[in-house]
Amino acid sequence: MEMEKETLWNRISISPRLAGPLFWSLWLLIILGMVLWQLWAMGYRLNVTPSLPRGIYRNSEEKPAIGDLVSFCLGQNQSALALERQYLESGSCPAGARPLLKKLAGVPGDQVIQTEEGIFVNGSRWENTVFSEVDSQSRPMPAASLSGVIPEGMALVLSDAHAGSFDSRYFGFVPLASLQKVIPVFLIQ
Repeated sequence: MEMEKETLWNRISISPRLAGPLFWSLWLLIILGMVLWQLWAMGYRLNVTPSLPRGIYRNSEEKPAIGDLVSFCLGQNQSALALERQYLESGSCPAGARPLLKKLAGVPGDQVIQTEEGIFVNGSRWENTVFSEVDSQSRPMPAASLSGVIPEGMALVLSDAHAGSFDSRYFGFVPLASLQKVIPVFLIQ
């Protein structure tokens, strides 16, 4: 009589009562993962931060205009700060962070003035854009020099929904070509 070698699989014992539900639960998780991956591939994104209304957004091929919601990736230095301070989670951007969602507030040639009252673009003040010297953990915030004319190829991105948003006030102008218009699909108010 040959003795069976003891392996991890031989030690695992699943009750017949649990085997069926466990099997179907695993299949359900696999299917759910495939559906979520497919939605991601189709350009759907989930926003859980307070910078914009929480919900599901979809990437659009349309060229963004002033006031449109846009998605973009930060550069290496800004991403490193955002990841270190946990403003952003790890994600699909080249520098390792998740893309940000903001409003396109200014394009090349627009006049930007930063005051104690907030940011003015072509004379109009954007809500919730007063610069804060420290973040919610009392850590000093970087200050971007924004006053002046937006240079060619650059854009100003802000959030008027949340005063504590990590936006152009802190990381400066972003490349206009890096912006992708996003459209809200389902928002949680």
